[in-house]
Amino acid sequence: MATTSIFNGSILVLKYDGGIIGHTTSCSISLSTDTPEATSKDSSGFTEYIPGVMSGEISFEGLIKYSDSTSVITLTDALLARNTVTAIFGTTVSGDAVYSASCIVSSIEHSAEMESPATFSGTLTLTGAITKSTNA
Repeated sequence: MATTSIFNGSILVLKYDGGIIGHTTSCSISLSTDTPEATSKDSSGFTEYIPGVMSGEISFEGLIKYSDSTSVITLTDALLARNTVTAIFGTTVSGDAVYSASCIVSSIEHSAEMESPATFSGTLTLTGAITKSTNA
């Protein structure tokens, strides 16, 4: 049954090439539309815009565990190989909306502070159309 109330962000996951990225602590999707100016003499002195090119990014952070089936190593390898893969952003709850798109790993960072868990962060740049579907 679809999520109908405010929910815990822990159920929102990022899947990358079929597997959930292990040990993420946060993920977000950002979509935008370019707005080229379309002001003319017929605009009555007001600026007008039209919707233009759309784009998007998915950002994520997590704790490094090399043995995860989809880990920071998977993402780093994809960046180095310049691979384009599919990312899915949404919950795993049946009936909930999810968004998927081809993407490129545009940045990845491994961090390790003394006496703290090793962490990773990165950005996926979406390429092409974004598709909305519903979890079965």
